[in-house]
Amino acid sequence: MSVNNAMTADFLRSAYGGESMAHMRYLIWGDVADKEGMPNIGRLFRAIAYAEYAHADNHFRVLDDQKGDYTVPAGAVFGIGTTVENLQGGIDGELHEIEQMYPVYLETARFQNEKGAERAFHYALEAEKIHAKLFQDAQDMARQGKDMDIGTIYVCPICGHTVAEHLPEKCPVCGAKQEMYKDFPA
Repeated sequence: MSVNNAMTADFLRSAYGGESMAHMRYLIWGDVADKEGMPNIGRLFRAIAYAEYAHADNHFRVLDDQKGDYTVPAGAVFGIGTTVENLQGGIDGELHEIEQMYPVYLETARFQNEKGAERAFHYALEAEKIHAKLFQDAQDMARQGKDMDIGTIYVCPICGHTVAEHLPEKCPVCGAKQEMYKDFPA
């Protein structure tokens, strides 16, 4: 894959940076949830961290021929709070990607006919919609001082599609086979 347009390449680098930070942030926040007695929310953070890794991996791979040192501007939520606060940080980050970042990046990639970037941005955008909802459901429970009641969480390693309990025959976003999904069992 080759990226021919500087703007799309910049957007890929920025998205890579943002997804990389989200990956680490969610792992840290998962540990906080565990310490607060909410291991299912901790597991949700770790599952979504894995999805963010898949997004970063996709963005990085599209940039395979873009070698060199770059300054990467990427927005990110910083800080460690309570699980309720950390979930709000997750919600805010996901909504930023859904409402602001990925729609612009995706349309730019389409306009510039950058098929690899278009696919990577589309995959991330679709997964982030699910992540925001899962974080909101978790926060609703955490606000009551309760852990989330959730069974096995499955994540597609290709696009980051995330689903709880019911594993689809194939990924509705990228078409990956069921057996490819990574599971985060209860």
